[in-house]
Amino acid sequence: MFRWLANGIKHPSIPTSSLHSPSISRRFPSFQPMVLHHTPYVTPHILHKNYAQPFDSEAFGGFIGKDLDFYSQAGFDMEKIYLKRNAPVSLLYEDAIRNEGAIISSSGALINFSGKKTGRSPKDKRIVYEETSRDDVWWGSVNIKMDEHTFEINRERAIDYLNTRDNVYVFDGYAGWDPKYRIKVRVICARAYHALFMNNMLIRPTEEELHDFGEPDFIIYNAGQFPANRFTKGMSSTTSVEINFKRMEMVILGTEYAGEMKKGVFSVMHYLQPVKFGQLSLHSSANVGAKDGDVTLFFGLSGTGKTTLSADPNRQLIGDDEHVWSDNGVFNIEGGCYAKCINLSAEKEPEIFNAIRYGAILENVVYDFGSRKPDYDDVSITENTRCAYPIDFIANARIPCMVDRQPTNIIMLTCDAFGVLPPVSKLSPEQASYHFLAGYTSKTPGTEDGVLEPIPTFSTCYSAPFIVLHPGRYAEMLAERMAKHKVNCWLVNTGWTSGKYGTGSRCPLKYTRRIIDAIHSGELAKAEYESFATFNLSIPTSLEGVPPELLNPRKAWKNKEGFEREVRKLAGMFQKAFALYEKDVEEKVRLAGPQV
Repeated sequence: MFRWLANGIKHPSIPTSSLHSPSISRRFPSFQPMVLHHTPYVTPHILHKNYAQPFDSEAFGGFIGKDLDFYSQAGFDMEKIYLKRNAPVSLLYEDAIRNEGAIISSSGALINFSGKKTGRSPKDKRIVYEETSRDDVWWGSVNIKMDEHTFEINRERAIDYLNTRDNVYVFDGYAGWDPKYRIKVRVICARAYHALFMNNMLIRPTEEELHDFGEPDFIIYNAGQFPANRFTKGMSSTTSVEINFKRMEMVILGTEYAGEMKKGVFSVMHYLQPVKFGQLSLHSSANVGAKDGDVTLFFGLSGTGKTTLSADPNRQLIGDDEHVWSDNGVFNIEGGCYAKCINLSAEKEPEIFNAIRYGAILENVVYDFGSRKPDYDDVSITENTRCAYPIDFIANARIPCMVDRQPTNIIMLTCDAFGVLPPVSKLSPEQASYHFLAGYTSKTPGTEDGVLEPIPTFSTCYSAPFIVLHPGRYAEMLAERMAKHKVNCWLVNTGWTSGKYGTGSRCPLKYTRRIIDAIHSGELAKAEYESFATFNLSIPTSLEGVPPELLNPRKAWKNKEGFEREVRKLAGMFQKAFALYEKDVEEKVRLAGPQV
């Protein structure tokens, strides 16, 4: 006789009176009374129509006429699957817990897991080579060519898989807060976790906007649970993340990491904004002063501090990762934030910590089984633990996320694993162009699959993994806007000091915050400067609240000979990396880099 346990586990021959017997584990080695991820027992008398999932489909489908035709024509079997469109957060919680092993954390956020892939897979990213975009795309190791036939095979494979699922989730939302430049995005996926993620990351439409949504400008087919056929022409593994600009579609196979969808939308905006709208898309966070209304853009790759440093209690947050610098001002591309959670604490990052509540989703975060409290210091799953939450969960977010004012400051963030670059440098216009094109930083653990320690890298425009056009097009647009609006530019190193990775330590967050505050107050603009040799950077001689030896790496290092060796090594790496762009820039920009 079957007996149901409190946690929903059943075993055919265990009497309930023996559940706490110490002999249970010996008699039944596979029995685990603390296993958490199983559907709870439901008393038969409450199994009425309001509980059944088909009702959810009827209530949150919202499809009429042309909407239904779209799915039928795309190949979806409307007689077999339940489509849940823009389902409420509570329903997505229920489905994720019921079907995906998710749990609710002590703060109310949903904890779910992305499986084998816990970071992006840039080597599996493809762009379809077709006549409408081939002359604009910057082809190479970042944008790898895929033929149209292979895309059609993978698209069919994704839809076939989605047709086997009991539930298919649809989320319709916007990318871009400025109605003049935004696009309509449709996400079709098989996991409630993915639907909730994009509910948080895209801009959520009102009921009226959803009713009048019409045909989307861009569609994502996410069948990440199902692998690509690695024997298909052009496939290098069972993972494939591909974009077709002619069809304006994206197909995901072989990875359940939600960040692929987010960055797919960004890649599309990185293409459309300059090509279609004539505006500059940027991998940056942005905020605005609550008192003076001054706007700051923060450039930088994942792990350099964009999200952390832009979440400032004294300033309004426009967004933490993706923006467009338009003719009118600055607007956020996204409706939410995707923050790193490693070593997160209420003391260090209160704005982000307090945003992790009901409606937010924690990705690959370890938790305590008894209390359901997240352990942000535990990296046993991945160092790339994340939280996605709507931007209005940040108390000082600016809603709508746009401002009709040009930037005052640009801060280029880098994470220098060599411990060579100063914590802050004031850049000339030529140096700003140089460092924007070079995009030096270090890939930090977890941000990409297989990265286990910081790896020095040069990511042009601070967004090489997502860039679509030739870097020179973005750099030219940036230089024009900086010159026109007389924007100050700063290089801020959030990486290592007093030694390289392994011997030194990462620059304390409190000092980096003090530097950022001094930039916003105008204090650093008035400071005295000295030249940092080889890199020819202007660095402040002093700043109240920051140790003087920290401002100049030569003073911070005890091993002076070792420091000079690392300086020459890094300078040589800059020169080698920048050779790719030398023919496309003016001589004054070429000379703005390090000289060995």
